[in-house]
Amino acid sequence: MEYYFNTSLNENFDDVIDKVTDELKKEGFGILTEINVNETLKKKLDVDFKRYQILGACNPPFAHQALEAEDKIGTMLPCNVIVQQKNDSTVEVAAVNPIASMQAVENEKLIEIANQISDKLKRVINQLN
Repeated sequence: MEYYFNTSLNENFDDVIDKVTDELKKEGFGILTEINVNETLKKKLDVDFKRYQILGACNPPFAHQALEAEDKIGTMLPCNVIVQQKNDSTVEVAAVNPIASMQAVENEKLIEIANQISDKLKRVINQLN
């Protein structure tokens, strides 16, 4: 089982960020965090790195259900979605597969929630094309 879902687009990086954010909103997700990896690596290590952004997405009703089912599950939240520049014309978007990440937690309620979130994240990725 893959630990992520992904797709590649031949679009502008910033436009892809906007598109991903819009598709996440349609599925009930908001962006809690945005980590600009290339800027952080440049600032902290003086390393040049490709454009790479991590979006910490959260669907509040599902996050609440997951926390009610397993109080330590916050260690695995939010759902991360990455946007990375693969080459001059290609931007890849990848989202965590919550089913894969929940395999380590033995809780049936979480499996149900992970399946529903997985369906939503797959739709986000599929709608980007």
